Amino acid sequence: MGQKDSIQGSAVIITNGLLTTSGGKTAHGLIRGTNRFKILGVIDPVHAGRDAGEVLDGQFRNIPIFPSIQALLAGISEKPAYGIIGVALSGGRLPEDWRQILLETMANRICIVNGLHQALNDDLVLREAAARFAVEIVDIRKPPPLDQLHFWNGEVLKVKTPKIAVLGMDCAIGKRTTCRFIQQMCQGHDIRAEMIYTGQTGWMQGYPYGFLLDATPNDFVSGEIEKALVDCARRAAPDLILIEGQSGLRNPAGPCGSEILLSGNVKGVILVHAPFRVYFDELEEVGCLLPAVEDEISLIAKYGAETLAVALNGDGREEPALIAYQKKLGETLKMPVVRPLQEGVDALLPVIRNFMQGKT
Repeated sequence: MGQKDSIQGSAVIITNGLLTTSGGKTAHGLIRGTNRFKILGVIDPVHAGRDAGEVLDGQFRNIPIFPSIQALLAGISEKPAYGIIGVALSGGRLPEDWRQILLETMANRICIVNGLHQALNDDLVLREAAARFAVEIVDIRKPPPLDQLHFWNGEVLKVKTPKIAVLGMDCAIGKRTTCRFIQQMCQGHDIRAEMIYTGQTGWMQGYPYGFLLDATPNDFVSGEIEKALVDCARRAAPDLILIEGQSGLRNPAGPCGSEILLSGNVKGVILVHAPFRVYFDELEEVGCLLPAVEDEISLIAKYGAETLAVALNGDGREEPALIAYQKKLGETLKMPVVRPLQEGVDALLPVIRNFMQGKT
């Protein structure tokens, strides 16, 4: 990402009432952990007065929520250097009700970090405000110059490091979070695991290897996947490389995943599944049904990869229903099925070790 990779410092996450929605997944990732930013608080009037970690998953993280930027500045001793747009807004564009929030943030000499598809530096009002208050708008989804992009050339075929892709049946299903949990679990068991990020939240969390897949011109996606994997293998020399998936193999609004398997020469998959979700995310009115998980595993096999385990996203259902489904699916598939948010991913360690040793 060039100069943007040097960005780090204290930050406030702006969610504007959307903290607990599926669109707040960038905020969720940053609340759970980031090596790039020190998170001082969250701006969300709906949940003001509470701790962001407790709102997210019941775990106190000392990240207070405030109703406004003025309240945050009055309530903490350190002024943040950055204000991060912590949500994926519909259509990737900035709604009008967000404009005033960002203007107030910049008026307090706080830079904006923007992960939306819409480049805010192209907005005349916001750009003029940034210049007036001597702050920066960082559009992280701005594609690199063409001379910094790469075509696929086969170098990844020389990478001997075992690679596992954490793919999902759909968008907003927990791929990055599951991938992060697996990396942390592996590192806790003396497996030097690195994670390849493929979205804006991974960049914001400070992972050193990766790229923004949906901000990359299509002709270069395969080459950027390859380059991230080759760079990671050569520079970090890890025992295992994990790759964050995007969207789903058969999501008609943005099918994705085959590039990771084919261009990355990936042979292992952990599949994230939301068993109580009937339709693809935000495609309910169109009637686009999600495939059966068994059918998705069969499709992954046709790409030459083995599904090692399934991770479940409860998607708002009560815990007993999810536990019952977990037990039934594990018996049906004859493979580990875990609930990452509720029980962690330690149960995946044996199958990951077997995969790394070529025993699966």
